[in-house]
Amino acid sequence: MDLIILTNVYLTSVLMYLFKIMKMKNKHIFITILIVNLFYSCEKDYLDVVPDNVLTIDNAFTDQVNAQKFLYTLYASVPSPGSVFNPSLTGADETWYPTTERFKPGQAIAQGNQGATNTLGERWRGQGTSSLYVGIRNCNIFISRLSKGVRGLSQQETKQWIAEAKFLKAYYHFYLARMYGPIPISDELIPVSSATDNVRLTRNTIDEVFTFVSALLDEAIVDLPMFLPFENKNLGRITKPIAAAIKARVLVTYASPLFNGNTVYSDFVNTDGENFFPQQFDVTKWEMAATAAKEAIDICQGAGIRLYQTGDLDIEAPQTDFTLLKATLRGRVTDRWNQEIIWGHTDNTGVIQYETMPRLYSYLTNPVASRHCPTLRIAEMYYTENGVPINEDITYDYANRYNVKLAEDSDKFKIEVGQSTAKLNFDREPRFYADLAFDRGSWFGNGRTGTDQFWNIRGRRGEFASIFEPSQYSVTGYWAKKLIHIETEVTNGNSLNTTRYSFPIIRLADLYLYYAEALNEINGPTSEAYNYIDLVRERAGLDGVLTSWGSFSSNASKPTIKEGLREIIQQERMIEMSFEGLRFWDMRRWKLAVELMNKPIKGWNVLQEDLNDYYKVKDLFYPSFSERDYLWPVAENEIINNPTLVQNPGW
Repeated sequence: MDLIILTNVYLTSVLMYLFKIMKMKNKHIFITILIVNLFYSCEKDYLDVVPDNVLTIDNAFTDQVNAQKFLYTLYASVPSPGSVFNPSLTGADETWYPTTERFKPGQAIAQGNQGATNTLGERWRGQGTSSLYVGIRNCNIFISRLSKGVRGLSQQETKQWIAEAKFLKAYYHFYLARMYGPIPISDELIPVSSATDNVRLTRNTIDEVFTFVSALLDEAIVDLPMFLPFENKNLGRITKPIAAAIKARVLVTYASPLFNGNTVYSDFVNTDGENFFPQQFDVTKWEMAATAAKEAIDICQGAGIRLYQTGDLDIEAPQTDFTLLKATLRGRVTDRWNQEIIWGHTDNTGVIQYETMPRLYSYLTNPVASRHCPTLRIAEMYYTENGVPINEDITYDYANRYNVKLAEDSDKFKIEVGQSTAKLNFDREPRFYADLAFDRGSWFGNGRTGTDQFWNIRGRRGEFASIFEPSQYSVTGYWAKKLIHIETEVTNGNSLNTTRYSFPIIRLADLYLYYAEALNEINGPTSEAYNYIDLVRERAGLDGVLTSWGSFSSNASKPTIKEGLREIIQQERMIEMSFEGLRFWDMRRWKLAVELMNKPIKGWNVLQEDLNDYYKVKDLFYPSFSERDYLWPVAENEIINNPTLVQNPGW
């Protein structure tokens, strides 16, 4: 069994302790809770542990078994990247929902409904494990107590467990900084007897936060194992490759324009007048990022982590080369704990598959929602079959891409032969057909995995993949096939049986593109930068950057200049990492969200029956994004309770 991030390894009973309430001198009430709740199965909820009672803490660390239970609670605050309630998955321009579907915080944020009085996607305070500061406090407790020794725990185990806690403590600080910018560093366990002024932490600068996180990760890496013992029980626990990869992500984020010389925040200062954000661009931050990324790549390769390839796909029936490639590209995400995933989240992916899966035939009921759907912008983002953008390919009929075209025998494994769809859906790269589904497109899986076996989607009004009810249909005309395991299946026309997978937090292709990005920002185009981009492209069935642009692009010199290669790397990341919750953060760190999130969200005119009416572009929503939206607001009540905090600009 896995850990469910990571807390469902051991069968145990529920230990619950009552609240202890202590009144501080200024009448403020400090309430703490201990709930140690280890589960019977992978389906149970996470633990919520916020202990402060001395007797309770002593109980939790009486021996190795109890200390291990507490260790697993530390993982409970890791945000689930594959949850529809995680703003990074649903809060960008990448997917869109019907307007009647408003309960997801990410969608509400994308629609401009964020506010300081009703903070969406809250992670600063939140409830229980949704607060990352709760997770940080638990880490501080754990590190403090383990450092004093625990009966039955070896010195090696003590070092490793403390290293896990240090990693999680660093990760939670990083996650908060990515959301809120400058945050208070919580490095020590504050006794409950402390005066209120000692409890009220102030916000540290961006430089202080990222320096702290990086140093803490370095400490953790030393004592973390390269491999997990008893892997079947421990998958999801932190290893050296995970910590090194996350350090690379941390330092790439730190080096990016949002945090590196962002003069928009020149007036954002603390109570002493010190700038929260560094005002001068510093190239050495990119150098640190490149070093960290290369070190992480080397560590990962030493652990046997590699790009997922066609030979890794476990499928019995023989396939055509193209069908096998499409299935492999889906497997790079949905093949559980495959060779490419450095760190995956073990939360149940049944919900995201339910939200995403199209109706492939006329079901008796409605076992799928079919509403987590890619926008037209994302469909246009993927390359042509020649590996260059559709607006650059000299062989691609870009001007007429919204016209319709009849599929022929040569299109058999992509589009239903004898049926028409938009020209936009023809002659695209393999990832387009692996990651996206569309009207008259093919679907491999759902019980059809034999040679030349697949479904064909019918998405126009009155057809089985069209609207079922106002909140359950693809409002754009596309579906995120990438997130559906090939073996996930609707059975008997009324039940969705999902095949679970570990949703990636970071995988090797991600790390390769971080490294290429950092190299380009330091020295511009180099053979090493090309090499790591091309490794990702090769797995996707594409030629290298120089070959593709030299042969097919109207801007053949684009990859030979720093600005051009930067644009290529950014598009390559947005394609390769699509629907994994990373576009949301990348748009922000690159400072592109103001540009992209002020363009209309578009899709096909999906409620039409007629072919030509269906394939008319429709504006679905006009989002609005300003400079203030790069950072979350600190909840107003938090500012009231702690006047030493400074609110983020614009909120």
